Amino acid sequence: MLNLFADRRFRDCDGTTRRDFLKFGSLGGALTLPALLAARAQAGATGKPVKDTSVVWLWLGGGPTHVETFDPKMSAPVDYRSVTGEVATNVPGITLGGNFKQLAQVADKMTIVRSFAHKNSGHGGGTHWVMTGYNNSQIDNGGLPTRPGMGAIVAKTRGANHPQTGMPTYVKLGNISSDGPAFLGTACAPFDPNGQASRNMKLDAKLERINDRRELLSGLDRFRRESDASGLMEGLDEFESQAFNLILGNAPKAFDLKTEDPKVVSSYGKDLGQQMLVARRLCEAGCGFVTIQYGGWDMHGGIKRAMDSRAPMLDHAIATFVEDVHQRGLSDKILLVVTGEFGRTPRVNRSGGRDHWAPLSTLALSGGGLPAGVTIGQSSSKAEIPASNPISPQDLMATLFDVLGIDRSLQFNNQAGRPVFMIEEGHPIVG
Repeated sequence: MLNLFADRRFRDCDGTTRRDFLKFGSLGGALTLPALLAARAQAGATGKPVKDTSVVWLWLGGGPTHVETFDPKMSAPVDYRSVTGEVATNVPGITLGGNFKQLAQVADKMTIVRSFAHKNSGHGGGTHWVMTGYNNSQIDNGGLPTRPGMGAIVAKTRGANHPQTGMPTYVKLGNISSDGPAFLGTACAPFDPNGQASRNMKLDAKLERINDRRELLSGLDRFRRESDASGLMEGLDEFESQAFNLILGNAPKAFDLKTEDPKVVSSYGKDLGQQMLVARRLCEAGCGFVTIQYGGWDMHGGIKRAMDSRAPMLDHAIATFVEDVHQRGLSDKILLVVTGEFGRTPRVNRSGGRDHWAPLSTLALSGGGLPAGVTIGQSSSKAEIPASNPISPQDLMATLFDVLGIDRSLQFNNQAGRPVFMIEEGHPIVG
């Protein structure tokens, strides 16, 4: 059985696990005219067609070490350099951590960022900053996200579904905190193909009954909408419309690997590899933003053993995805982002691990029309801070905006009804 979801066994050092921020309800309830397509229609009417590009956001929950992944720093003192050594890539002068032999062979299709940084070393706070572009000092003390995640912005801009395929614009294949819509509203939350949502995607009634139900719900809904001044019903309406589009359209096929070439399925491997393959298929079907969670990177002790255990699947999955996307001619249309909430302390601690470290973090990209086979920025001699070209979470957001064709001057109203910029200081990452 295909498991689309992240391994939930891994806990951060604060003892918490990632939790769902959206539980998709059953197919009862409201159904409206396709207000969810309004953003796309408006964009076309104003001469700003929606760009046919997508982002796959691979989240390494727990805070992956930047040293043992993409910046091995073997010239540093022994307590700072990669404990897994390094491996030469197919790009002269670029090396990766010693666990990434397959990824090294597609480095000519990668953009490695060695100067990505922010200032919040808390799991929740770091996640909020990277996912939204903004710091939130209260998030690790029980606070709620105050800014929308990048995927929610895409859903707000493009509309909740693709107009032809019915594919949700924003899909989550694993739980990441601060990935929700915040003040953009429930209609911009990610579609979660878990639990009831997955069951809803399978027809268990005759088509005539579904059509009748659609008409009945539409009539009942008109009465409910007229009495709802809170705006909540509008969000629910779009999700119910999304469910019908999924059932009656071709979107469910994208989630089903039985319709994929068995050789391709086998090449991706299991677990994370299958999630990456599903993500590629979702993008081909019109999804604009897919998040994948691959946790287990909170390595305070025994980092060599932990990397030897956790990294091989990541190495294989990313390398296979990058090569597959390139061979299919999709590398300009799909951008892969690999990151987490922060990096790890440059110096190995007494337990043979590394602790939280936001001043330098892991970031790698592939596709999206970005320069490939290059490194962006340099770290200091001990991989402590950026030594050149510091890249911030808002710079990453600006890059995604450009790839996705979103105006960087975009504003939406916040919870107080005041227009706020989604990006205030970010500039696209360039080579």
